[in-house]
Amino acid sequence: MSVERQWWLALVFALSGGWNANLVAGTLGPLEGIAARHKVPASNISAIVQAVSSATPLFALNLDVPRNPASTIKLLTTFVALDTLGPTYSWPTRIYTAGPIKNGVLSGDLILKGYGDPYLVEENLWKMLGELRRQGLREINGDLVIDDTHFAVTRTDPGAFDAQPYRLYNVVPNALLVNFKAFVFYFVPGADGGITIRSVPALPNLKIVNRLKLVQGRCRGVLASFTMTVPDPVATDEVVFAGNYQASCGEQALPRSLLQPANYAYGMFKTLWAQHGGSLKGGVRLGTAPSNKTPFAVWQSPSLADILRPLNKWSNNMMADALLYTLGGTLFDPPLSLAHGETVIKAYLTKHHLATEGLVMENGSGLSRVSRITALTMHGLLQHAYRSRYMSEYISSLAIAGIDGTMRRRFKRTAETGWMHLKTGHLNEVAAVAGFIRAHSGTTYVVVLFLNGPTGGGSALIDTLLAWTHRQ
Repeated sequence: MSVERQWWLALVFALSGGWNANLVAGTLGPLEGIAARHKVPASNISAIVQAVSSATPLFALNLDVPRNPASTIKLLTTFVALDTLGPTYSWPTRIYTAGPIKNGVLSGDLILKGYGDPYLVEENLWKMLGELRRQGLREINGDLVIDDTHFAVTRTDPGAFDAQPYRLYNVVPNALLVNFKAFVFYFVPGADGGITIRSVPALPNLKIVNRLKLVQGRCRGVLASFTMTVPDPVATDEVVFAGNYQASCGEQALPRSLLQPANYAYGMFKTLWAQHGGSLKGGVRLGTAPSNKTPFAVWQSPSLADILRPLNKWSNNMMADALLYTLGGTLFDPPLSLAHGETVIKAYLTKHHLATEGLVMENGSGLSRVSRITALTMHGLLQHAYRSRYMSEYISSLAIAGIDGTMRRRFKRTAETGWMHLKTGHLNEVAAVAGFIRAHSGTTYVVVLFLNGPTGGGSALIDTLLAWTHRQ
């Protein structure tokens, strides 16, 4: 630890205030009662509350201990991206033709090269294909070729984190990822004693095998008595539902992510292209776009400022990871890796004299057992962000207490409603929160709390500290 850092920590602990600036460093302060009730030791908690206009904290505890931050690490990923790339940054998808076009007919392949657009959702892909039709393309007599080489994605198993490979939060980034590979399966009991399964979107290359049996009995929830399996997630585009389905459940919905990125893109492309009156005769394959040819068309994603709102408010893991890959491109040549992005973030922190000791970023989302950050680093980043040129864009991307995002159900219709812009984080044995609070006095505070260990009282600890800060 540097001499300057030792001095700073000594000053923090010597001057840290709490209940009217009289807290002793290392005590639980406003968390004392709730921590005792839930048997949470002080050693499991790192926290700081400090006014943006003050040089000393109101409350500080274990600032220098690296903790797992869960999804609050997105605050670091997104701010460094915002300040480095700028709020108007957007991702291109370049479209090439491998053959001549005559009377609207392409005699050859259509090539899509992705650069990591984290929000190439169905609506935006539909607009992109509309631009192709407006440029006169109607029939594609070759294949759809996907070039996803801009990212060097090493995590190939989406279930590596928790053995839930088809949950939406486990989607692995890809340089050309369409609609998060998301499906919603609807189960509809029929009067004839059968059950219908339909998917949204309904892609032509996804085969749904329905082996469900409609039975009587108390509804125990979707997937309670039946299974969803994917026989071969690489070679075949098939999903199998088998088991019993209680008629008393009525219609149920199950969101899941399926198919390989290129296969999902193909199914969605073919569906939406037909809506525009186009046809695609070939299949799909991976390939490489030409490096010395002008694209037939270029689609630009929404701006980074627009993308940060769904990313932070709803804690989208894939979008955050894609952002970390993209950041790598500011210092490194493609194919880009998560390690490239981590290097860029550490360089940014060092440049702005922010602590990097103990920082480990396995990814940009916080869906990790090994990522670590200290409360000191997170607090310094938020203080720096508050004084930055893009403070407004950054804070507006955070969930508002009692209003929207991951904070919509907390502090609803209370004195705190609307006065907190926060990012939450939860994993097994991790509870975390960080962000900004406008207190009753009119003072704005930066708040950080990381709890690592049994989290039975995690929500209560977080809410207690947030409410206490708002009362200042």
